[in-house]
Amino acid sequence: MAEDDRIVASSAGVEITGTALQPFLSPDFDFLAAVEAAGPFNATHCFQCRKCTNGCPVSFAMDIFPDRIIRLALLGQKDEVLRSRTIWICASCETCSTRCPNGVRIAELMDFFKELALETGITPALSSVAAFYQTFLENLKLTGRVFETGLLPAYWLRSRQVASLFKSGEMRRSLDQAVKLFRKGRLSALPHWVREKGEIKSILRPSRSPGGDKQ
Repeated sequence: MAEDDRIVASSAGVEITGTALQPFLSPDFDFLAAVEAAGPFNATHCFQCRKCTNGCPVSFAMDIFPDRIIRLALLGQKDEVLRSRTIWICASCETCSTRCPNGVRIAELMDFFKELALETGITPALSSVAAFYQTFLENLKLTGRVFETGLLPAYWLRSRQVASLFKSGEMRRSLDQAVKLFRKGRLSALPHWVREKGEIKSILRPSRSPGGDKQ
């Protein structure tokens, strides 16, 4: 090792190699601006009180707590945010947004990160959750309301779970439950179409590009 590649912290008596001093953050300085342009979500108002994380009912399953997600976004850590499990675990219950003393729209921000991950081609950390969201929205666009009878089979196909569900017996149990619901009139064989289906489609149509510009 060359002498100039070594730095000695004499006060602590610790020798640190030059490679250890390389920056570990690669911030995307345009990330936060693009995020707020698509909102605004008031992410910069966060002062890390952690009320969002402490009140979150699903934080136990997250790899990065909600307050840390906000902090990473402020630091321009786009890749780490969009590849996290947290944005897909989020149930959009709005508890965090309600508890936030500074009005940070955290639940909406999590939804935006989901959309951005898909739009930028990042593989979702939880592909089954992403498949359900996409199936649900397509189902809604088709008839204007959710057609429960077609939702689950479409989700199975999109998430590629048919074979595993068949082997485990879960598909049989779900079908048995569906039959019971049919008999009680809780499921219908055909979808019910709403009159203003076009309005539903217009609501669900993306209004902004991943960069935050209006389309």
